[in-house]
Amino acid sequence: MDFTLEVIPLPVTDIDRARDFYRDKVGFHVDIDQEVMPGMRIIQLTPPGSGCSIALGESIWEMTPGPTPTPGSYQGLQLCVADIKAAHAELVERGLDISEPVQYAPDDGATFMHFTDPDGNGWAIQEYRRRATEPLHQLLADLKRQGA
Repeated sequence: MDFTLEVIPLPVTDIDRARDFYRDKVGFHVDIDQEVMPGMRIIQLTPPGSGCSIALGESIWEMTPGPTPTPGSYQGLQLCVADIKAAHAELVERGLDISEPVQYAPDDGATFMHFTDPDGNGWAIQEYRRRATEPLHQLLADLKRQGA
């Protein structure tokens, strides 16, 4: 049986401000922005090419057992791109305040840049050049066909 990570609830103080930030500055697609049940509005956004989304909602934490995370408390959320220089240029053009890419080693996967959302949730963007020729969805489909 497959278990896929598809949605991560993200704690924010203002879901409209967060929606606008992720849509306009980071380039995520707004999949859902509606009241899904009385009193529960959900905004779900997906990064381009990703199989995992983030969910924003004022009441979302009432349905989740355990303590409610504080807006800005999520750190280390990570996106991957095949060309970090092109991604940096696109994000700067969108108006995102993002660090310059830093290469920690010459190996593929060792270059990162960082940004935070308006609440302080921290993101890393990792360059993984291999994804240009081996998209993750294709790799996973090949593994499934091989029975791995």
